[in-house]
Amino acid sequence: MADIEPYENALDAIPGAHPYPRTSRYHDAEIGIHRRPDGTEVRYTKRRLLPPLVETEDETQSHTVSSGERPDLLGQRYFGDPAQWWQIADANPVLDPRELTDEAGNVIEIPLAGGFPRADRGDRRV
Repeated sequence: MADIEPYENALDAIPGAHPYPRTSRYHDAEIGIHRRPDGTEVRYTKRRLLPPLVETEDETQSHTVSSGERPDLLGQRYFGDPAQWWQIADANPVLDPRELTDEAGNVIEIPLAGGFPRADRGDRRV
């Protein structure tokens, strides 16, 4: 097992291969390798760090939550994909995505498609 190539290097040899699709919130997350005492390698996704929340009127728009809305429905509405709810969760200070829509009248921030900052991961953890 000592000659096993690290996961991310093996994927680099395959054009376009990545453990998570580009639309996944884990696409840029680092892959870690844990070696068990018997030498078995277990690959895992390391903790994803988020950029600090800042007031960025140019990169988000406000949305007032209506009764019956859910994060996945907002993902579909604003990004055309219900799986993109995580982008909305990342732009708001919530631990549980259900907090985004649990109360009608809440005002949440919606990142503009393609405009949410991704470069500086800061020190927020999810």
